[in-house]
Amino acid sequence: MNPNLHYAVEQFLYRKAALCDAQDWDAYIALFDEDSLFHLPQWVSEHAYVQDPQQGLSYIYYADRSGLEDRVFRLRTGKSAASTPLPRTLHQISNLRLRRLDDGQLEAKVGWNTLYTRHGVSEQFYGQATYHLRELGEGDFRIRRKHVLLLNDTINAVLDFYHL
Repeated sequence: MNPNLHYAVEQFLYRKAALCDAQDWDAYIALFDEDSLFHLPQWVSEHAYVQDPQQGLSYIYYADRSGLEDRVFRLRTGKSAASTPLPRTLHQISNLRLRRLDDGQLEAKVGWNTLYTRHGVSEQFYGQATYHLRELGEGDFRIRRKHVLLLNDTINAVLDFYHL
């Protein structure tokens, strides 16, 4: 893979993480295509997770960007008591692996770790994520699909898109 492309995708994912940490929701949501899919499946056994969100349970499943937009609307209007106050977060991304898909999109696989603090308690979520990206040129991309595997065995707090 072209090292410049690898660097551009890496910088795009870092920017996405920074926008989420800054709670710049408009800029964050703008990184997703309108028909982008966002999926955080549940584990069904120690080593198997739900593959099809239509056939099993998911922690988060948005069939398109409107799911994220609705979630942000609820955060902004205070209609999400479980997310008030919002935590402070630090998203970290590592081990980027890229490949070109047959349809021309890029598949970016990463390890991720999100540290967060809320009500004086600091914890973390971590896992692996796979992105399908549409290239816009000039090192810019749009997220077509975000598939997240949460590797925590226990979820001790609210889990929302901003933790991922």
